Amino acid sequence: MILADKIINLRKKNGWSQEELAEKMQVSRQAVSKWEGAQAVPDIEKILMLGRLFEVTTDYLLKDEIEDEEFADDTDRIPVKRVSLALANEFLDWRKQAAKRIAVATFLCIIALIPMFLLDAASEAQILGYNISEDLAAGVGLAIMLVFVAAAVAIFVSCGFKNTPFEFIDKEPFETEYGVDGMVNEKRKAYRPAYVKYNIIATCLCVLSPIPLVAGMATENDFFMVVALTVTMFVAGLGTLFYIIAGVRWASMQKLLREGDYALKDAQEQRVIRIKKNVSAIYWLSATAIYLGWSFLTDSYGRTWVVWPIAGVLFGVAMCVCNLITDRKKS
Repeated sequence: MILADKIINLRKKNGWSQEELAEKMQVSRQAVSKWEGAQAVPDIEKILMLGRLFEVTTDYLLKDEIEDEEFADDTDRIPVKRVSLALANEFLDWRKQAAKRIAVATFLCIIALIPMFLLDAASEAQILGYNISEDLAAGVGLAIMLVFVAAAVAIFVSCGFKNTPFEFIDKEPFETEYGVDGMVNEKRKAYRPAYVKYNIIATCLCVLSPIPLVAGMATENDFFMVVALTVTMFVAGLGTLFYIIAGVRWASMQKLLREGDYALKDAQEQRVIRIKKNVSAIYWLSATAIYLGWSFLTDSYGRTWVVWPIAGVLFGVAMCVCNLITDRKKS
């Protein structure tokens, strides 16, 4: 007996319709229909959920030669955490707070270089109230940058610790109790106008952010060009801040509903996601290392900033190459 027939038999034995089974499995009715019509096969996470739901072994579901039902003992079941209505509300409230904290921390990282750029340019142009050496300007700028970065890291670490009770939502399969999906859908519907507004603001800020830099490049005044660069960084940082505030809250709702990027995926899809995350992390760590190495070796902070716009452009190219490679492996 094939898997499709077993699902039909077990569903009817429990007196459930396709819609009822779909709701319990948190999939569409069409997905259940395809399973029962042998047009699609559930991924491993869904197989485990079916086993727990019908209280049968995964061997019985997966092996066609096993005709008689094999009921799972309690010791055979893989424990899956359940998200209650209270826990879901607590998680959403926390992620609302975390969104602002993470956004501020990211903004601090983006603008951390601004004091260094301004002090270095001011020392070269000698526009400060007294003559300050380039070494002193670089030292003070570096100290301010480290303070900004330290504050950002402290916020990230604090958020990480406070997120510990909810880590399983990101890393493990889970089930939601009755009422959770409806509550999250209502909150997502209410939040959607703000989500759209924040994304529009963020997009406009990021698109407009190069204007000061373009204006600065049109002048021969080096100090004015650096100031224009810092304004561009500040505006782009504000755009990123709005993106994060909107995205973190929206993602928290997607996680609970297991929709979009957080829908249950098979092992191959999860591997592709991990590869892309690792490539992204390695890329930006390499860009940071190149910037710091070039800056310290040449002591030319007024020039080495070009690493960041170049890295931003090349990042898109790197992701396209990564997508091509992973798509080829999947096929």
